[in-house]
Amino acid sequence: MKPTLLVLAAGIGSRYGGLKQLDPVGPAGEVIMDFSVFDAIRAGFGKVVFVIRHDFEQQFKQAIGAKYEKRIEVAYAFQDINDLPAGFSVPKGRVKPWGTGHAIMAARDVIREPFTMINADDFYGSEAFELIARELCASNSASTDWCMVGYKIVNVLSAFGGVTRAMCDMRGGELKSIVERFEIKREGDLVEAQDKQGEEHTYPLDALCSMNFFGFTPRLFQLLDEGLRAFLAKHGDDLKAEYLIPSAVNDFIAAGMASMAVLSCDATWFGVTYPDDKARVQASIRALVTQGAYPTPLWQA
Repeated sequence: MKPTLLVLAAGIGSRYGGLKQLDPVGPAGEVIMDFSVFDAIRAGFGKVVFVIRHDFEQQFKQAIGAKYEKRIEVAYAFQDINDLPAGFSVPKGRVKPWGTGHAIMAARDVIREPFTMINADDFYGSEAFELIARELCASNSASTDWCMVGYKIVNVLSAFGGVTRAMCDMRGGELKSIVERFEIKREGDLVEAQDKQGEEHTYPLDALCSMNFFGFTPRLFQLLDEGLRAFLAKHGDDLKAEYLIPSAVNDFIAAGMASMAVLSCDATWFGVTYPDDKARVQASIRALVTQGAYPTPLWQA
């Protein structure tokens, strides 16, 4: 059974001020999403599902989705703020979506196979797709034995300031929890970070962190439904609260409802945290093209 790639893209319009302003990063004008889909196809994925919003559906399909339709099965799901379990409703004044856990739930009717979830605007590298594809191809769709790609913290920093990353607490290759750390910077042979209380923590350069590259089975949707109900019962009146997938994963693992293998990856993740990061991302992708890792243009006739 070929796995599916689930791309969370519902926030694209708001973050970038419209689809037309998706920044090209490849030498032939490719956006980051292009490289993720390309890598997924090479790794053996059989379908890509985009979670988007209804208000830019046609624009997204024409500008983004149409490029892939002759190369891989393409489907769409829609994150809607009003798509909540029975008995819950959107509180007055709430305009913010409910977070990545809620976004994944939007795809519950179009995914029946093991799948990988990624952010639309992050570059993960071909090695990550190959690692997780092998793991998912051996998965039982009803299982809760999940996986994730862990990136070495030294490979996901910015040269232009501190970043926030989700550090992995592991035991024997299994994830025990994901802990968010802030203002992470390299200091010599270590990485320094702060917790929510401002206390300092240090990590070795090869400590693993999560960049939202998870491998799940469809059993996740039932657990997310239950988790979202509990979240809404507790935080539903908070106009800014979000049901985030790392927190959900933490809860499932702590309750013994799921396990998650951590697949260590040497690839360098690319993302734009600061404006000056864009030039680095473009240069890094150009270097990969020069090395022969990707053709140019990426989508050749």
